[in-house]
Amino acid sequence: MSEKNKSFFKEVWSFCKDFVVCAGIVLVCTHFIARPIQVKGSSMYPTLEDKEIGISNILGKNLGSIDRFDIVIVHVVTETKNEYLVKRAIGLPGETIYYEDDKLYVNGEYVEEPFLDTEFANDYRSSHNASYTGNISPLTLGEDEYFCLGDNRPGSSDSRVYGPFKYSNILGKGVVVLFPFNKAGVHTW
Repeated sequence: MSEKNKSFFKEVWSFCKDFVVCAGIVLVCTHFIARPIQVKGSSMYPTLEDKEIGISNILGKNLGSIDRFDIVIVHVVTETKNEYLVKRAIGLPGETIYYEDDKLYVNGEYVEEPFLDTEFANDYRSSHNASYTGNISPLTLGEDEYFCLGDNRPGSSDSRVYGPFKYSNILGKGVVVLFPFNKAGVHTW
């Protein structure tokens, strides 16, 4: 074999090794450390907007806990859907939650949702003369269940549609928006 062919095969072999190592690193990172996400739709408006791109913390979810009002990435699989949703954890395992007169109650105690005190939510309430969240009957969550809602309650398909989400369906928590650059930042709640 000529020196030219040896050099060519050596370069191809080197490229293949580098590719496999890089692919392995990417797979480990996206399955155990951080997952890339893209916001689809307006269900988290105004906190997150349609087409924003970022990453979500898998490691933090797996090593820590999911706290009330954390933004979470949920994997939903139904007969017609197989998608990832960006929502907010409202109810935690073992809790009884309900909404009455647009107010969240956890185990019978009122819990303020400061992230909903926005111009968008207040405009909706006044222009539609309606509740932003609607009434939700008391629901007691199982030891492995989370009740998750979008911030744009009138425009969100969430636990009101799918029911509570299992811990195993929550893939990450928090979002670091990377693009568009003028919206870049960390959104944990």
